[in-house]
Amino acid sequence: MFYALVEYIWGRCWCLMVHLSILCHHPAKCQFCDHLPTAPACCSSRYSLAFLSCFGFIVVYALRVNLSVAMVDMLDTKTDDNSSSSVCPEHKGHSALIHNHTGKVYDWDSETQGWILGSFFYGYIVTQIPGGYLARKHGAKWLLGLGILGTVIFTMLTPLAASLGAGYLIAVRVLEGLGEGVTFPAMHAMWASWAPPLERSRLLTISYTGSSLGTVLSLPLSGLICYYLDWTYVFYIFGAVGLLWFFLWTFFVSNTPDSHKTISEKERRYINSSLKSEDIPWCSMFTSLPVWAIVVAHFSYNWTFYTLLTLLPTYMRTILGFSIQQNGMLSALPYLGSWFLALLGGQLADCLRERGLFSTVVVRKTFSVIGMVGPAVFLVSAGYTGCNYVMAVAFLTVSSALGGFCSSGFSINHLDIAPSYAGILLGISNTFATIPGMVGPVIARALTSSNTIEEWQTVFYISAAINILGAIFFTIFGKGAVQPWAVPGGEARSF
Repeated sequence: MFYALVEYIWGRCWCLMVHLSILCHHPAKCQFCDHLPTAPACCSSRYSLAFLSCFGFIVVYALRVNLSVAMVDMLDTKTDDNSSSSVCPEHKGHSALIHNHTGKVYDWDSETQGWILGSFFYGYIVTQIPGGYLARKHGAKWLLGLGILGTVIFTMLTPLAASLGAGYLIAVRVLEGLGEGVTFPAMHAMWASWAPPLERSRLLTISYTGSSLGTVLSLPLSGLICYYLDWTYVFYIFGAVGLLWFFLWTFFVSNTPDSHKTISEKERRYINSSLKSEDIPWCSMFTSLPVWAIVVAHFSYNWTFYTLLTLLPTYMRTILGFSIQQNGMLSALPYLGSWFLALLGGQLADCLRERGLFSTVVVRKTFSVIGMVGPAVFLVSAGYTGCNYVMAVAFLTVSSALGGFCSSGFSINHLDIAPSYAGILLGISNTFATIPGMVGPVIARALTSSNTIEEWQTVFYISAAINILGAIFFTIFGKGAVQPWAVPGGEARSF
């Protein structure tokens, strides 16, 4: 009785959310939308999964990026000469309340800061390929759920670890990375069982734009929490939100349509009839140029993404002179734009494919080029704005926003070329794409030891060059059809 009541309320919420979007041009007939046509979409179980997984990725990225803002308040500005002042004039806040400085501060130098910010990815890289394999073999629900739960627990231990020393904090961040490392491969493996081919862009962009939305929400909230409470509460509050998500995930999600408790028979048949499964051709995967096209593009995109994700608050503080209160708000703007364009791009990509205006491969390559070359241009431009903080913030916002188009480009191309192995392929590409998170912050902090505008220009140039090279490689070698090694009988087919 209780489960049925909660399921009813949950379904009504999703139905309202889908009606408010443009997803209902292929709506589903369900117990909450009996008046709708029979093509499944509105109130369907797979869209419920999309929204709940979006919430999950909001949590994932909130736990990942909150340290970037908290770090600004964790440093002893009296002993850290790199943080004592900004290159540009400081922007004084107008809040009547005084900045809370009760949190303990530390005298970590730039090198230590780089290792702390990058340490997460040393754990993250380890569980990428195992995450995809285990999710495909044993199911993604508990693997993803427990992975995020582990990250939540270690996030809440962050203040204790920091008080014990930088080494303990680095260790905790590595353990957090181990838990989060399974998230994207596991979710990709789950979508291989849930996403019909012509709805992949919509479903996956709803799901994965939670990463941008999580960044958008967590950066300003972290700044406000640091300002009005102290930096330790950043980890406690976001950890509590993660526990709430874990409860919802375990209650409502199933590994496959066949094991879902409340899915309609019509939707189950619709999903299962569009999907096929095969054995794992490991050798063919690692020798496939389309796979390596995704890997190179993913690596290149993540170099810029992780550099900004971990160091944008530092740039806002040390170069542009924004306070911790202003920092989080402004650092979130680029990711708000990315979230919006990712959702828009997902709708547009599937529309172009459904109407036969462009093939899948053309759509994926076009969106990838826009989402990689565009950010490179605006990122380099941001380095030449000097102390014009309006132009700097605008260029950084446009740069990251355009990157949202990649959510309908190479980011979901795994499902185009080998849908049954999507989780494993994402594990492979994300393994390589995690390397920028490991070395990028360390290199960037080493290059910006004096925190001059010229040093940050070098960082931006490196990121832009890598982005452009990745776009070129994917444009040449990327594919949009299921590869012969991924289809029984060896015949590729297009979607």
